[in-house]
Amino acid sequence: MKHLRLLLVAIAFCLTSCTTTQSLYYWGGTSGDATKYEALAYRNYDAQSPESICELVCLYEDMVTHPGGTRKVVPPGICAEYGYLLLQPSTVEAFDKHATKKQRKMMASVDFAQRGAEMLRKEMELYPESVKFIEPLLKRLQK
Repeated sequence: MKHLRLLLVAIAFCLTSCTTTQSLYYWGGTSGDATKYEALAYRNYDAQSPESICELVCLYEDMVTHPGGTRKVVPPGICAEYGYLLLQPSTVEAFDKHATKKQRKMMASVDFAQRGAEMLRKEMELYPESVKFIEPLLKRLQK
């Protein structure tokens, strides 16, 4: 009887440990073995192109406007990365010249400079430990 209980507990443990777990944060879905965020960020930083910048901007916007995962909060650092990217003049230029119709539609009502500053402030709000780094950056970028 004791062995049967032990066996049942072991089987129950195995069955419950086989369920899929949800990530704490939404990283834009999956793309092969990596998340979309990992794939696009790597591609953008490895071989930056105007097209990769446009894709990354739209992915960040999706991650910020549709936070998921178990916490339902934007992942740490994403608002800061997104805000900094939006405040770069090269991003606005790349988006104006190379964005697809779908990307333009997604970002139609977005003022890049205003949204960039808003995202940096949101990073500080969501993750107060980032204030030490983001506040001086925001001041420099707004000059």
